[in-house]
Amino acid sequence: MSSVGTPGEGQYWYNVTTKTIERGPQSDWSRLLGPYDSEEEARNAMAKVQARNEAWDEQEEDEE
Repeated sequence: MSSVGTPGEGQYWYNVTTKTIERGPQSDWSRLLGPYDSEEEARNAMAKVQARNEAWDEQEEDEE
C-alpha cells in the first residue's frame, strides 16, 4: 500500500512570518513562499520577491 505524502513534502519553504526555512510545509500556507528545490533558493525567496516587485513597479511607470 503506497502512502500519499503532503504536497511539497521534502521541498523547502520560506516562512514570511518567522523568516525561517521549513523543510516540508509546516506552517499555514498563507505564511509560506515556495516550494523551492533547495534551502538556498528558499533563503533567497524574499530577495526574489522584492526584485520582481521593483520590476513590476518600473513597468507600470513606463506604461503611464
